Amino acid sequence: MSIKIDCKGLPCPQPVLKCKNAIESENPAKIKIIVDNEAAKENVSRFMGTKGYEVSVKDKDGTFVVKGKKDVTDVTSAQECEVCNVMSDEEIAEVGSKTLVFLNSEFLGSGDDKLGAGLMFNFISTLPELGDSLWRIIMVNSAVKLATEDSKCLEKLQELEKSGVSILVCGTCLDHFKLLDKKQVGETTNMLDVVTSMQLATKVIKA
Repeated sequence: MSIKIDCKGLPCPQPVLKCKNAIESENPAKIKIIVDNEAAKENVSRFMGTKGYEVSVKDKDGTFVVKGKKDVTDVTSAQECEVCNVMSDEEIAEVGSKTLVFLNSEFLGSGDDKLGAGLMFNFISTLPELGDSLWRIIMVNSAVKLATEDSKCLEKLQELEKSGVSILVCGTCLDHFKLLDKKQVGETTNMLDVVTSMQLATKVIKA
């Protein structure tokens, strides 16, 4: 089975949600999603990859055709490979603490941006103290600037990523600030990932 979905003009996370619904309801061997912005291209490509598809992308004058192809012998159901399910108390106990750090600004606190930038650097530098419980960092709004090449926090974030911490950076926010090509750490993400991460986390720290 092959599915084609035209998502031109749709903001994130709509293209990802349409892709998710199609895969979960039809489990097609081939799927093609057409989008017209970089953030959607990144998010749809990554989502297809998590579902076991071999992904290819073609750029046609700013319109991206994201194709996914899966081995027809792969009979794994959408439910079996779904990573977004709510975990039971027993499963949470087995996995251990999963701390999610949610950043929505490049500054920590309000009142003085210079002070706030310094405090954010200190905050990120201190995150390793959370130990193995630190699972994921999500950046939205102006916090995405922390993941770019000009950020003083970049090196600290790269060290965290190398240590195994997952870092997700809002694609819509990067696109808004014209920073998609300047991201140097983490994966481009969308609101589906944000909501799912909050669902799976055992603790959320908002800074």
